[in-house]
Amino acid sequence: MRILIGILLAAAVCGCGRDPGPELVLDTLPVVYTDPEAEFPRIRYGDGLVSVNDRCIVRKVKLNLRMPPVYVNGRPVGFC
Repeated sequence: MRILIGILLAAAVCGCGRDPGPELVLDTLPVVYTDPEAEFPRIRYGDGLVSVNDRCIVRKVKLNLRMPPVYVNGRPVGFC
């Protein structure tokens, strides 16, 4: 009986695993405006995703290419 409990306990501990945590996403493409002629263009980031917003959430001005996005539900949100 003790052996069975020991095997079950060992299996439970090994099966729980660890949370790998956040991953670093390397940019493979340059950060660019999707439509440079537009007054408030969206940004295409280095991972290929396009910002969900077209202007800064805080100041309501054009997005800044040098400011990294914040990902909300896997989608980038740009800032000024």
